[in-house]
Amino acid sequence: MNYRLIEDVIDLVQQFEVENKDTENYEVSVDGFKNWISNGINAVPQEPEWEGKDRGRSAESVINTLIVHLNRYAKSYSKSAILGSDFSTQDDFIFLINLNAFGEMSKMELIKKNVHEKPVGMQIINRLIGLGWIEQRESTADKRSKLISVSEKGLAALEKQMDKIRQATTVVAGNLSRNEKMQLIGLLQKLDDFHQQIYEKNKKTELLLNEALNTILQ
Repeated sequence: MNYRLIEDVIDLVQQFEVENKDTENYEVSVDGFKNWISNGINAVPQEPEWEGKDRGRSAESVINTLIVHLNRYAKSYSKSAILGSDFSTQDDFIFLINLNAFGEMSKMELIKKNVHEKPVGMQIINRLIGLGWIEQRESTADKRSKLISVSEKGLAALEKQMDKIRQATTVVAGNLSRNEKMQLIGLLQKLDDFHQQIYEKNKKTELLLNEALNTILQ
């Protein structure tokens, strides 16, 4: 049985009841529910209001500000989740989680997967190696490169803190319904794909902004 589909349907029914409670535009029945869904699919999304809109503040400015705010909220919850542990920052456990999920890789592969600049990424990796949470070995394919993986000690440290890390992850999603989460994931993935292709070109700082602008205009 597809429980995820059932959860999505329940979320939609709840949304239908809330929106229809005051207006009573639809009959409270299966047919009314179907009509509500059909009209919602065909409707033009209502443009939201935001602070400064009446003074010309752009949608792009709001998006940028909200993303920055959400990143700061997420960091504060992560800081709370690792309080009292040997983790220094959220990057520590994110690096370990990625290594555990995707397996052995080079240092630069891990750094790129976490969208870090090389110096910062190397500092994080060296700190985790110093704690004994990451193991490294010579690459047989490239003698100049080393492959890294999570050690047993690293897995134990991660598992010890994982419940609180999951709680912090849950809190970041806030009060969004499952349907809203799926919509947000789709939008964020589209935005991430756009920026990822620019990031992978590894442009110099002085060329980066123009490269991004040119990508938008293509």
